[in-house]
Amino acid sequence: MAVLLWAVLWSITSSECLPGGNLFGIIILFYCAVIGGRLLGLVKLPTLPPLPPLLGMLLAGFLLRNIPVICDNVQIEHRWSSSLRSIALSVILVRAGLGLDSKALQKLKGVCVRLSLGPCIVEACAAAVLAHFLMGLPWQWGFILGFVLGAVSPAVVVPSMLLLQEGGYGVEKGVPTLLMAAGSFDDILAITGFNTCLSIAFSTGSTMFNVLRGVLEVVIGVATGVPLGFFIRYFPSRDQATLALTRASLLLGLSVLAVFGSTRFGVPGSGGLCTLVTAFLAGLGWSEEKGEVGKIIAVAWDIFQPLLFGLIGAEVSVASLRPDTVGFCVATLGTAVLIRILTTFLMVCFAGFNIKEKLFISFAWLPKATVQAAIGSVALDMARSHGEEQLERYGMDVLTVAFLAILITAPIGSLLIGLLGPRFLQKLEHQNEDEAPQQTSVQL
Repeated sequence: MAVLLWAVLWSITSSECLPGGNLFGIIILFYCAVIGGRLLGLVKLPTLPPLPPLLGMLLAGFLLRNIPVICDNVQIEHRWSSSLRSIALSVILVRAGLGLDSKALQKLKGVCVRLSLGPCIVEACAAAVLAHFLMGLPWQWGFILGFVLGAVSPAVVVPSMLLLQEGGYGVEKGVPTLLMAAGSFDDILAITGFNTCLSIAFSTGSTMFNVLRGVLEVVIGVATGVPLGFFIRYFPSRDQATLALTRASLLLGLSVLAVFGSTRFGVPGSGGLCTLVTAFLAGLGWSEEKGEVGKIIAVAWDIFQPLLFGLIGAEVSVASLRPDTVGFCVATLGTAVLIRILTTFLMVCFAGFNIKEKLFISFAWLPKATVQAAIGSVALDMARSHGEEQLERYGMDVLTVAFLAILITAPIGSLLIGLLGPRFLQKLEHQNEDEAPQQTSVQL
């Protein structure tokens, strides 16, 4: 099938499917990323949970970029790469909007809100200060970097929480439900803050004008998303045979249109928020049927996930990295993550959790991957469109920190969740007689 796909594309596009062409590079990158994810999934250590496949996808793109002979033949223009990452971002935003659970939010209330807002905002501010004084970034770019780091990864947290939930760990106090519900709100806050700061950084005029412009883009995003959400809630009608497929296609199409159209109209910060609001309102109206639409969106994510992480890895060139820059990036990342862990611990105090459960939630709120891959390169893409070398350097610093955040925190966070979950969370006492005894780690 792979050879047939290449042959069909070659017959249509000719040189684009030959070595050095964009389609050739995309196909090779996609298959290498898929293989990298599968190979990493085969690595199984005793008493340890499996590593996230996205790490293998990231490393596959990184190797393709930095192996001399291969990088000369596998090339993707920045325009193509940016467009593919924007489509992947649209899919992520749709999944985040559909994943918002209003019932879970009402049930958990205060602690869910604190866990969604507190760590993200505090880490974003801490990273902005560190980036300004350690890396020399302007304040606007410091907060761009802060909100890139501020999001937790649902691609790592959600599967791990589902495994714990199946094993009965933390179910009585709703720890897995809390983390899965708060994760969506955390990501939305980070993406909204990032888009607002990005608009301010690339706007001309006074600071007050730029701030008001950022607020205006948020208002435009919400105002556009509300009618679109109500529209696709009732259209198409329920009597169609392929209702779920039609809804998913319409939702994805509108989301991609919102992300790309907002950039065309000069309000890039509104597209992401419009997508989130549209997906959330549509999901509320679909109620139980939302799950079928979510499954179709998940298939789209399975296609764009290898492309997204592979393209992020391929953006990082060893030759362009300076040792001092990498050192400052690691220092900024490490300090910001420690501040996040401490803040998370404080946010879940007085919520009925014991000390072990608080520690588990603090470490479970560590991994970063999906959002960092989706928005980590957006600032660099906009800097390239402006053609200013200094802005490109700032954008490259943001991308480098995002790359290191995925590379370091995703595997560490996944391992910590798998190791600490069975030890720190209480297990439901009522088990079947034939159920396996409590294990020391969660295994897939």
